[in-house]
Amino acid sequence: MMKMTAAAANPLTEIYRDTWLLVVHKPAGLLVHRSPIDKHETEFALQYARAMNGGEHVYPVHRLDRPTSGLLVFARDQQTASELGHALMSGLVNKTYLAMVRGWTPEQGSINHPLREEPEDRRRKGEAQAVREARTNYKRLATTEIAIEIEGYPVSRYSLVELQPETGRKHQLRRHMKHINHPIIGDANHGRGRHNRYFAERFGRGRLMLAATGLIFKHPVTGEQLQLSAPPEDSFLEVLSVFDYALPALAPAF
Repeated sequence: MMKMTAAAANPLTEIYRDTWLLVVHKPAGLLVHRSPIDKHETEFALQYARAMNGGEHVYPVHRLDRPTSGLLVFARDQQTASELGHALMSGLVNKTYLAMVRGWTPEQGSINHPLREEPEDRRRKGEAQAVREARTNYKRLATTEIAIEIEGYPVSRYSLVELQPETGRKHQLRRHMKHINHPIIGDANHGRGRHNRYFAERFGRGRLMLAATGLIFKHPVTGEQLQLSAPPEDSFLEVLSVFDYALPALAPAF
């Protein structure tokens, strides 16, 4: 188990806590738990959340990809984890994400595009995988145009969009935005390399421009309607400076 030291401050930020739940903000670059893909990693959100819980075990209710920042829910007991997990699978948890994408998207729309499952273990990539239904709703919040040629055009266009997945397939948002030809900036697997490199060089570092900013769900024990939110981290907001757009205040609400 990872040991906390003064030099290794906890990178998680507590958003909400009660007897049954611990909700945190996870920074980009941190795995939620051990994965066969990244066997060499030694730091995980799970251990940091456990440290925040006084060393007592916590149960991740869902996952965020390593490069995605934002809201992450842990249950403080197994029964609560099971009940909230069922609510997630039943589509009873509303999730909101912010993303910066290439091009100007329509003002709003829905993406209904089935996705083939992606196995955790790369050694299974050659095996036949099931295809699952996948749905994502999106709304354009802002657009910008930068006077720089990246892919043969004299200017480059980008959109800031709000994404709300109705299903929870692996890499769903990243794959769906690629499917409609508006890939997320900083997406190494599904994005556009030239645009990713431009922003990495402009801001001195690269990151996936995808952040989980909102959650609405019925508390599995009290029945209370929880509405939780958290602003994107500084590295995300720095890139958003290319937009003439002010994000509404996103403070935790419980």
